Amino acid sequence: MSSDDRKLHRQAALVTGRPAPHVPPRRQPAHRIKDDAEAIATAKVLAREFAEGAVARDRERRLPLAEIERFSQAGLWAMTIPKEYGGAGVSGATLAEVTAIISAADSSIGQIPQNHFYMVEALRLAGTEEQKRHYFARILDGDRLGNAFTEIGTKTPVDFKTQIAERDGKLLLNGQKFYATGSLFAHIIVAVAKNERGRVQIVFIDRATPGLELIDDWSSFGQRSTGSGTVTFDNVEVTAFQVVDHDVVFEQPTPMGPLAQIVHAAVQVGIARSALAETISYVRAYARPFFELDIEHGYEDPHSIHAVGDVSIRVHAADALLARAGHLLDAAIAEPNERTVAAASIAVAEVKAYGTEAAQLAANKLIELGGARSTLEAYGLDRFWRNARTHSLHDPARWKYHHIGNYYLNGKLPPRHGAI
Repeated sequence: MSSDDRKLHRQAALVTGRPAPHVPPRRQPAHRIKDDAEAIATAKVLAREFAEGAVARDRERRLPLAEIERFSQAGLWAMTIPKEYGGAGVSGATLAEVTAIISAADSSIGQIPQNHFYMVEALRLAGTEEQKRHYFARILDGDRLGNAFTEIGTKTPVDFKTQIAERDGKLLLNGQKFYATGSLFAHIIVAVAKNERGRVQIVFIDRATPGLELIDDWSSFGQRSTGSGTVTFDNVEVTAFQVVDHDVVFEQPTPMGPLAQIVHAAVQVGIARSALAETISYVRAYARPFFELDIEHGYEDPHSIHAVGDVSIRVHAADALLARAGHLLDAAIAEPNERTVAAASIAVAEVKAYGTEAAQLAANKLIELGGARSTLEAYGLDRFWRNARTHSLHDPARWKYHHIGNYYLNGKLPPRHGAI
């Protein structure tokens, strides 16, 4: 894409969007999470806070700037940094559970750090010691990484036209990204680009770098406040220190793919949990009995009782699959090889596929059992279905079933990439 083309795309994005909000520099270092138990406890406290304004943020498409600052300053965005670099090095199971807890309160907030954790893992696996020490220290202090991965208008989502190339002795980054979840809240934008040899690289760029522009033009009907809009790079100058090879992490068995995907799976499980809880709360408070029944309360309706029982089983099954996937991911992190990484990838695919179905079922039943009154805008109950449906499109569940079936039926190992 030429400079003129990028300017045209930028102008088009600004027609439907607006410039990125200001993200001030950190005023103080973030709290440092000590262990898994503290991470879970902290997530529960934050979830209660984030749930308070979830309906209004969704209705108004209000970006959760204060909430994200609270989230990272509480130390949870640094919880996967290895212990030898000062982090808590929490387990994959804990990462998944923290994500599910936060997503049950507000699934947009739960999704926002997904690519942050992905890039932390990329640094762990492929960064030099100097890069790890530098960026891990910044993240521990509270800096957030934002995603600039996927492009729009290419043949596939992983077709990259964004390029990093040497010109006149300088490394220059040029291109445009969309679906840039979390970029509006980030201190460091992490771009995925091809170098002159065709290898995929990840590039860490400070937010204020000249030539980098963020545009708030995400207009989806779901996950409305994830900040998943446009990022453009116009001759952004970087150094070799800011570049990490991305291809290398998939050229051998690593837990990169299942770690990335377990966060997405946990978002769906969190939505399912919350939709079920809302269903129980709403039906008990407001649902009226069907006029053919001789009962006093809507929650005595035998069909409603059966439906809540059915959804409860499915949500509990999704919970169990998420915990199982977390433990298999931890085994792959401890001893990465073809067998452990494949087992983790398949387990994560199972919970992603099943959790997606559970979330959409729970969201549908919430409205069905709640009745006509449950559709009123004031309750905001439609957000569960909109968020579950939108988030499910990150990668198609139908391909999860394909890889799962091929693994169990034919012994075929799943491919190694960030979506499995």
